[in-house]
Amino acid sequence: MKKEECFYLGKIVRKYSFKGELLAKLDTDEPEMYTNLESVFVDFNPNLVPFFIESSQLHKSTLLRFKLEDVDTEEDAEDLIGANLYLPLDMLPKLDGDKFYFHEIIGYTAIDESFGEIGVIKNINDTTSQAIFEIERDGKEVLIPMIDDFIKKLDRDKKTILLQVPDGLIDLYL
Repeated sequence: MKKEECFYLGKIVRKYSFKGELLAKLDTDEPEMYTNLESVFVDFNPNLVPFFIESSQLHKSTLLRFKLEDVDTEEDAEDLIGANLYLPLDMLPKLDGDKFYFHEIIGYTAIDESFGEIGVIKNINDTTSQAIFEIERDGKEVLIPMIDDFIKKLDRDKKTILLQVPDGLIDLYL
């Protein structure tokens, strides 16, 4: 399995017991959806390695406490601390309406209500405090903050996203 075919679930943050149990901080608003997983991919030494999950439960409502098959000692668990967890994209719950996953809208055409067609979304930059649409228009990059008030309509069939950005913002880049 390749990372491109998966989504980031969370990160193993520490050991829980001397029997190889681990705690992971999940990157989700609904961690309870992931308490009955059969397996998970662990980003371990540049590969995604599949592990079967023997048991799992929520710990203090935000962390996932789990036991991986063949991870039976503190030393085994220690090797996995800091590793990222991934699941196949088809395990993501379907979103409806104007909600979307970042990876889902790459390649969509961004349209502004006033300006018209802006260009194609090439990436979502979420490394800053505010996620940003990176849109390509005629070889130039247009950056638009991903603010709920700016997003008016998502059309999955036409692969478009309708935005309403402040006047002049797009012109700054063109």
